Amino acid sequence: MKTSPSMLPKPASFTATNLIFIGRSLRHSLRNVEALIMAIMLPILLMLLFTYVFGGAIDPTGDYVNYVVPGIILLCAGFGSSSTAVDVATDMTNGIIDRFRTMPIRSVSVVAGHVAASLARNLLATCIVIGVALLVGFRPSAGAWEWIAALGVIILFILTYTWLFAAIGLVTGSPSAASGYGFALLFLPYLSSAFVPTNTMPSWLQGFANHQPVTPVIETIRGLLAGTPIGDNGWWAISWCAAILLIALVWCAIAFRRKSGRR
Repeated sequence: MKTSPSMLPKPASFTATNLIFIGRSLRHSLRNVEALIMAIMLPILLMLLFTYVFGGAIDPTGDYVNYVVPGIILLCAGFGSSSTAVDVATDMTNGIIDRFRTMPIRSVSVVAGHVAASLARNLLATCIVIGVALLVGFRPSAGAWEWIAALGVIILFILTYTWLFAAIGLVTGSPSAASGYGFALLFLPYLSSAFVPTNTMPSWLQGFANHQPVTPVIETIRGLLAGTPIGDNGWWAISWCAAILLIALVWCAIAFRRKSGRR
C-alpha cells in the first residue's frame, strides 16, 4: 500500500525545532550544576590570583585589575564554550541523532541548540565575573555605548569559540577526546596580551602573541572599557572572529552530514 503525500508528516518549522533544542540544552545545563559553577568560579579564582598574588609584582601602582579583567572575561568565555564540544560529542555517540533522523525535524538543530545554550550560560558567567571584578577594584571608564560595543564583541567571540568547539565535538570519536582536543584552544588567552603586555615577552613569542586572534579581541574590549587606544585592533578582532566563525560553520555542516550519514 502506497502512502500518499498528504499522509506523510509535515516537517516541523525551523524556528520551532531550534527553540525545542535550545530548551533541551538549557535544561541539560541546569541539571549539570557542577560544570556551570566551575565555568564561573575558575575565571574568578584566576582573576583573584592574578590581582592579589601577582598583581603587585606586575604593576606596583595597584591598577593591574583594570588591565587583567578584559582577559579574564575572554578566559571565562573560553571555559564556558569548551563544554559544547563534550555535549555535541555525547549526542553524536549515544545514538540520539539516529532517533532524531526518524522525525520530521532538522537534526542539525541539536548543534544550534547547544550553541545557543552556551551563549546564554556564558553571558550569565560574564556578568558574574564583571560583578566580582567591580568588587575587587575594577573601575571601567566606559559609557553606555562603549559597554554596548564591548558586549557585542564579547557575544561575537563567544559565538565564534562555541561553534569552533561544536565542530571539534562533531569530528572527535568520544566526549573525552573532544574535551582533550578542545582544551588546547584554552591556552590561547595565556599567549596573548590578556595578563601582560606582549612587549614584555621574549621576542620569539611576541610575533605569535601580537598576531593571534585573541589579542586584538582583548585589546578592543580593554580599549572600550578602560579607555586605552584601540587602533586597528577593532577591525582585526571582527575580521578574525568572522573568518573563524565562517570556517567553523562550514566545518560543522560538513562534519554533521558525514557523522549522521547524510549526503
